[in-house]
Amino acid sequence: MSKKVTSRMRTLSSIFRRATPEIVKKQVKLPYTFKPILPEYQIVETYWIREPFSKVTIASIPELGGAYSYFVSEVELLEEERKATDKLIEILSAELKPPTVEEEVDLRKHVLAEAENMISKYRSTLAIAKESKDKILYYVERDLLGFGPIHTMILDPRIEDISCEGVDTPVYVWHRDYEGLPSNLVFLDGKHLDDLIVKLAHIGGKHVSTAFPIVDTMIYGKHRFVATFKREVTPKGSTFTIRKFREKPLSIVELVKSHTLTARMAAYFWLLLENRMSIIIIGGTGAGKTTLLNGLASLINPAMKICTVEEIAELNLSHENWVQFVSRESYGIGGAASSAIPLFSLVKTTLRYRPDYIVVGEVRGEEAFVLFQALATGHGGMCTLHAEDVDYAIKRLTSPPMNVAEVYIPLMNVVAEVERVHLPKPVSGSLFGRRVREVSEVISHKEFTKVFNWNPLTDDFSSRLEESILLRKISLRTGKDFQDLIDEIDRREVVIKWMVEKGILQTEDVAKVISQYYISPEAMYNIASMELATPIKLKIPTTTKIAENPSKEGEKSNIPS
Repeated sequence: MSKKVTSRMRTLSSIFRRATPEIVKKQVKLPYTFKPILPEYQIVETYWIREPFSKVTIASIPELGGAYSYFVSEVELLEEERKATDKLIEILSAELKPPTVEEEVDLRKHVLAEAENMISKYRSTLAIAKESKDKILYYVERDLLGFGPIHTMILDPRIEDISCEGVDTPVYVWHRDYEGLPSNLVFLDGKHLDDLIVKLAHIGGKHVSTAFPIVDTMIYGKHRFVATFKREVTPKGSTFTIRKFREKPLSIVELVKSHTLTARMAAYFWLLLENRMSIIIIGGTGAGKTTLLNGLASLINPAMKICTVEEIAELNLSHENWVQFVSRESYGIGGAASSAIPLFSLVKTTLRYRPDYIVVGEVRGEEAFVLFQALATGHGGMCTLHAEDVDYAIKRLTSPPMNVAEVYIPLMNVVAEVERVHLPKPVSGSLFGRRVREVSEVISHKEFTKVFNWNPLTDDFSSRLEESILLRKISLRTGKDFQDLIDEIDRREVVIKWMVEKGILQTEDVAKVISQYYISPEAMYNIASMELATPIKLKIPTTTKIAENPSKEGEKSNIPS
């Protein structure tokens, strides 16, 4: 062991020797602060994030007119405990070796095991209370492997966004149940905030500096991290925002269960996707466009080939025949344009893969033109677009830089508008939710037919499938009677309702049901109809459609066969 490391170990051991119960309980001045919950604040809700080390409290602040705030409470370190933690992190950062075993190792467990061994080894025979050791290990994980002061916010499953506008300003969060809230976390030191941004950028495999002061990447958990560095483009100093994504995206069945859309709407989309109709999902920031896109994509026939194109890899499909493309930023000083691979190039590349469906995470530029060219050649397509309603979506598509010709607009057959809304009554304890407000079929760039509509007064959906232009188009193309298509939607609605009732919610399990339905729709429908609490009698087709690639024999599934 080097003299430098030996010196560090002696320092650590010395700190542990001084960490006796008799020490003066001093608190360390940190480059950030968590403001306390004052007695006059009214507690609305408290829940643990990492018991007993960190918890969250939602409180009403009288001086703000009763507005809510988000409070993070973490177990506090005494001065000597903080010094020991900092020194331990320094040693681990410099000297920790990777595991020697060949099999996959849990990084968190490996680091914490080494930290615990180090604590046991260098505190000699001096006993440290288990509470102190556990606290130190929590902060080692939080500051070395985790996200520092925003660690609790990242771990909170009810937080969707975290944003920091600079020092001396509260960090804001977007809470699933309370929407936008100021938190009690305030960064006090600009250098510490800069260091945190550099760390998070490196976690995402990106570089940030005064020469390249903007970073956009994915960090642990597939969360999207966007930041500006120092005062290069933000005069008040470094800023960041983190858009959190679920490790496992919501399935279409979970979206139905949460009333984002109805089972009938999902069945309608299912039939359209089977017939290679194209869908564009519109809405504002945080409306749930990508979540809905991911859910609808799971309804695509497993025999079909899907190519997805994104700037940041957010889509997660349970589909074997899936090719995922992600754009690349330019490399080198000054960002030579020749090294960048934009969405435009990737959408063109997908055409050489002979996909049945091209899914673009978000269209904003000239890639929209290429996507519509692909639709004109018979490919199915799906994408999202920031737009307030159908009219503005068309205006954006037909204006620079997208420049889609008006005559091509009907190639995007359906527009689904999703929005985060205020509900007329609480659902699962929350007055906020996401709803597919409208589903419109595109006839021309000026004419649309609404087939589904959400009522904000009753939180119910109305259906006008009898007016559907696309179902008539499918009827002409396939030779099936229009009423037969309505009956098919009815049958698929029953299957989706059955999955909701039976708790078949995970994307992988839903995909198995979809696959089995394509193999034997009559058998799958009969199972669903018989097991529903309120069976629905429907006309059963006399023929059975067989998928091109049946599910693998012997594959384990919790789905009835």
